[in-house]
Amino acid sequence: MKTIQLLLILALSFALTNCQNEEEEIITDTPPTESIVTGSPLAGLISRNSQSPTACDNVLDNTSCFRVVLPVTVTVNGNQVTVTTEDDYQTVQDLIDNTTGNDIVYFTYPITIQYQNFTTEVINDWNELDDAIDDCDDDDGLDEIDCVFINYPIVINIYNTSTQTTNTVTIQNNTQLYNFINGLNSGVIAAIVYPISATNSSGVNVVINNNSELESFLEDSIDDCDDDVGTWNPSFTTVLTTGNWYVSYFEEDGDVETSNYNGFNFTYFANSNVEVIKNSVTTLGTWTTYIDGGYNKIEFTFVNPDLESLQEDWIILEYNQNIIRLKHVSGGNGGTDYLNFTKL
Repeated sequence: MKTIQLLLILALSFALTNCQNEEEEIITDTPPTESIVTGSPLAGLISRNSQSPTACDNVLDNTSCFRVVLPVTVTVNGNQVTVTTEDDYQTVQDLIDNTTGNDIVYFTYPITIQYQNFTTEVINDWNELDDAIDDCDDDDGLDEIDCVFINYPIVINIYNTSTQTTNTVTIQNNTQLYNFINGLNSGVIAAIVYPISATNSSGVNVVINNNSELESFLEDSIDDCDDDVGTWNPSFTTVLTTGNWYVSYFEEDGDVETSNYNGFNFTYFANSNVEVIKNSVTTLGTWTTYIDGGYNKIEFTFVNPDLESLQEDWIILEYNQNIIRLKHVSGGNGGTDYLNFTKL
């Protein structure tokens, strides 16, 4: 393991054990309500909201793994620019778009980069920057939700399913919340103590009373926060019909059942047909998109009965060239299902 990976792990462990105020452990056999579990859609939204914003400067470093700490001096097509604030990213984009030559951004070193968990690293030359990029995990392309804010402090109850014990953590800032959420494991259930308040993209404080309201607040803010310079914005149909996909997350009525779809590969075609392959056996289906109740939706039909649970009217939450996030709200019991497709 490279040095930077070890440092990040140590920093994460330190943040979880030292940056939060823990109260005395209490023995109980009752898990907290309004729970948040690792890998859940809500955990992902909270993580994206509390992380250090790393996609806003992709015009500079071409990665969402980290951001370059400002100010920094760059050279683009022979033009030197000192980037002092985020407004200056547009100046760099304009030089890339409007001048003849390559679109490489050259940094004046040293620079400091900051990762999503707020740890930093000094980069002294291009080789070190290239190594930092190579060490990054695969990027799903889902950017931070950085124009809305949870108002701190917030209190989180924690339940350990192995020991059946609880304790309480007080979170004071984004650094602590991000590292807490990303440090959860499958044996721990966390629950925010509501109500909490948050500030929306218009600067108005709102009261949030439960997980459902928090999830809706963050989901509704995704488009408001999507103001990246040079954003790639193809149609949903173009994304869906490009490449092959697999089910990377499926949750039905609170149960995560992703493993039910292991080995299924989906190829969507512009004529609204879909081809599904598993173990060299091919079955067919169809897909259609429409607007219903103000939501962009997609609906599937499949010949294979093993895919019956996917045949719903799914709200298209967000998408990019790597991942498609869908959500279904039952008209009967009001339950919520989640479906993610990730490109192979």
